[in-house]
Amino acid sequence: MEWTTDRVRSSFLEFFRERAHQIVPSASLVPRGDPTLLFTNAGMVPFKDYFLGVRTPEFRRVADCQKCLRISGKHNDLEAVGRDTYHHTFFEMLGNWSFGDYYKTEAIAWHWELITRVWRMDPARLYATVYKDDQEAEDAWLAMNVLPRERIMRFGEKDNFWEMGETGPCGPCSEIHIDRGPQACDGAPHRGSPCGVNVAGCSRFIELGNLVFIQYNRDVAGQLTPLPLKHVDTGTGLERVAAVLQSFETGRVLGNYDIDVFQKIIGEIEKAAARLGIAARLGQASETDISFRAIADHARAMCFLIAEGVYPGNTDREYVLRRIIRRAARHGRYLGIRSPFLAQVQHGVIAAMGSAYPELKEQARQTAEVLTAEEERFGETLDRGLELIESERRRLREAGGKTLPGEVAFKLYDTYGFPLDLTQDVLRDDGIEVDMAGFERLMSQQRERARGARREESGAPELKLGGGAGSRFVGYERFHGESEILASHVGADGRVEVVAAETPFYPEGGGQVGDRGTIRTETGALLEIIDTRKADGAIVHIGRLLQGESGELTKGARIALEVDRPRREAAMLNHSATHILHYALRDILGEQVHQAGSLVAPDRLRFDFAHSGAIAQGDLQEIEQEVNARIRENAPVVYEDMAYADALKTGALAFFGEKYGDRVRVVRMGDFSVELCGGTHVSRTGDIGIFKLEAETGVAAGVRRIEALTGEGALEAIRRREELLREIGDHLRARDGAALERLQRLLAREKELEKKLRALEHKLAAGASGDAESVREAGGVKLITRILEGVEPGAMRAIADQLRSRHGSAVVVLGSVVAQDKAALLVAVTPDLASKIKAGDVIRQIAPIVGGSGGGRPDFAQAGGRDPSRLREALDKVAALLGAG
Repeated sequence: MEWTTDRVRSSFLEFFRERAHQIVPSASLVPRGDPTLLFTNAGMVPFKDYFLGVRTPEFRRVADCQKCLRISGKHNDLEAVGRDTYHHTFFEMLGNWSFGDYYKTEAIAWHWELITRVWRMDPARLYATVYKDDQEAEDAWLAMNVLPRERIMRFGEKDNFWEMGETGPCGPCSEIHIDRGPQACDGAPHRGSPCGVNVAGCSRFIELGNLVFIQYNRDVAGQLTPLPLKHVDTGTGLERVAAVLQSFETGRVLGNYDIDVFQKIIGEIEKAAARLGIAARLGQASETDISFRAIADHARAMCFLIAEGVYPGNTDREYVLRRIIRRAARHGRYLGIRSPFLAQVQHGVIAAMGSAYPELKEQARQTAEVLTAEEERFGETLDRGLELIESERRRLREAGGKTLPGEVAFKLYDTYGFPLDLTQDVLRDDGIEVDMAGFERLMSQQRERARGARREESGAPELKLGGGAGSRFVGYERFHGESEILASHVGADGRVEVVAAETPFYPEGGGQVGDRGTIRTETGALLEIIDTRKADGAIVHIGRLLQGESGELTKGARIALEVDRPRREAAMLNHSATHILHYALRDILGEQVHQAGSLVAPDRLRFDFAHSGAIAQGDLQEIEQEVNARIRENAPVVYEDMAYADALKTGALAFFGEKYGDRVRVVRMGDFSVELCGGTHVSRTGDIGIFKLEAETGVAAGVRRIEALTGEGALEAIRRREELLREIGDHLRARDGAALERLQRLLAREKELEKKLRALEHKLAAGASGDAESVREAGGVKLITRILEGVEPGAMRAIADQLRSRHGSAVVVLGSVVAQDKAALLVAVTPDLASKIKAGDVIRQIAPIVGGSGGGRPDFAQAGGRDPSRLREALDKVAALLGAG
């Protein structure tokens, strides 16, 4: 194939390189320093500040291929993905940019040249559109004399005025469309309109490129303000261009999912199905084709997000990723794939795009682990959730209803982990809608409960600030100061909040806890500060009065502020230690490691970071040694305020999700650590004293956590450990190495005795009293049941294994009267039946009969209960569950 997707991408970049454009790499899918967006949803997002005049671009002409994700906010294509052949969540946008340089005439001429001369598309197939009031753009097209006037068409704001969001840079646009011919028409009615340019749903006429002429900034009131300079922002969908060019090559009308990139991914989906004996192929049926396309699309989105350090969770970006993975897993069920398979589909993404985006290869192992862990987690509830939906679908069908109750949708979300859009997607083909009012009512109640719990736990400020109530932080070098009150608030519980014009108190941020201390007024009122927070650009001191009256804390009152210096200095040790730890982790484990969260308190530090799998003990020792070596180096800690762009050029580490202004604070430690950080730090690394690594654990898929101590806290921990070892030695009547040898001998003896005890229990269990085993057919399978007397759950397993071995293919159900008020149940399924009969499902059905609950794996499950008298009833129910008459 001549026009591979890789070649289309490189030909675009080379075309604009020859026209004096600087080629820049794709920015992250997670916008840096932009709180208005969850994801980069258009090619212009990384350049937004240039359009607003907030920053000055280094180059006036730029070209790139930008990774984009449209799955949230105004630009959200999720519902359409898979149902047609051209919508995507993740896509690549080819773009060329002019920051106050060339404008409409050059942009239009160059794109015409690119499409007709480089990509060799037939001009007779092409159309141009312009905004209804943009005479300048129409004149530029007419002056070129390449299209007849009737193929230069005017449209309104819906089609030819582009804006990134509700606010921000925007302007009129001119688009280039191509007629792919009558054979490309899919026969859709297009709401009564014939095929044509800008006809919604038309697959014959499609947009190739959008040339946006950014002239305005839209504010929150919807007002358009002319920008100081006029800019060009073009967007050309890489996948669409590849589909058109590959259609010409093959002589077939191809959709986006037919191009080389997606065929590699779909091939891996087919392999995953074949590995499980499922003959699922693209093109077999329209229903399965939707699932193939949706999985292929979602695979790209999830792989790129995980490679950039986003992991499944319950908030913001993390929840979006969780939704994508769970939607893909659900589509896997539609293809018959009932076990984790997305890690294999990842191979197709890497094969298709790994050359252009090396991070996919670098993060392959971690991505596979995250995908599999999330699939396994959702798999536990997916089938039960789908069963609930199917039950409701049958009920609605019988009743002639078309609305799923909000309570059911909420239960699917809250109990079974079904995102709302997934529930809607499952029901869409049946024309069933969700009672959104009921769902939102329950969600609001849950959110309010969560907010109340967070307020109670965190003590967030209640003070309402007006404009101009900002505070200046002066605590980098000082622990005390004088200022005046700008605002104050006294709560019903006596909690006092104060905002001062300037303060040495550090507000919680960047992982570092807020300062504590005191505030005293000139009139003698004394306020104990128990926390410091940020709110609406101000620093809020939170505390309670120790003496005086709250009326003394009025606006304009002069106050003296004193920080609890020992507490702050202890936090500074830990904060500086996290920077050194971050350096050591990247140095020893690799530069793919990056911070995912932290807590810097006076008594401890906690550092979360992206890494796949537990860290080997030897590596942990090396990390601890490296941190302490850098502490002993006693390197100077230097601070510098500089422009954000200049800071990044120095190699300073910035973190996804953090909001950075145009000016940032750079913290440099020796020649090994440079980070953007607004926290407080020591003056030399030697001030930290000592670093003691206490624990390393996993906190989420692909995220590890290190907990550690520094300074006096570390020394105290070492002293406690030494005292504990001394006490252990006293009990063992041995010291140091001798104590360890004695302990090992005692453990070996205990293990030997336990082995003998288990053998004796199994021997007794084999001849246990109770009913004889019952063997019968139920639902076409052999069912063995038996009630035992006085057999503990551990010994019941040995009996179940004997019965499974003796009978071959069977379901074994045991009940035991352990005590007068204690019952035990066990369900064991032979491997050949475990795919259709789940032991865990059976145990959940029968355990309530004996007043208990339980669960387990598909082949083995156990439960306990309080009513042994109903064991026979519980065992008899299994026959009914398996389909016995």
